[in-house]
Amino acid sequence: NNVLCFPFLFRGALDCGATSITFEMRKACVDAVARLARAPAYDVDAVKKAYGEGGKALSEFSRDNLIPTPFDPRLLVYIAPAVARAAEASGV
Repeated sequence: NNVLCFPFLFRGALDCGATSITFEMRKACVDAVARLARAPAYDVDAVKKAYGEGGKALSEFSRDNLIPTPFDPRLLVYIAPAVARAAEASGV
């Protein structure tokens, strides 16, 4: 998803000075989103601010909520470091 992945994939690449985006970096991004989807609930107030009262339902993994919301502040701290580690491991 461009909203969930692209900004943080790019941030991870910039942080480590990668010269290209590799398959390993894209996979690290997707794996980070998958780990985040099952992580404990986060600051519900931040999501409610972005999504209104219905935001509380968006804060926990469930059958109806399989991926994090685009305004989940944890996206940056999960995805960018994973991408940077993958870039360093692949030597780009």
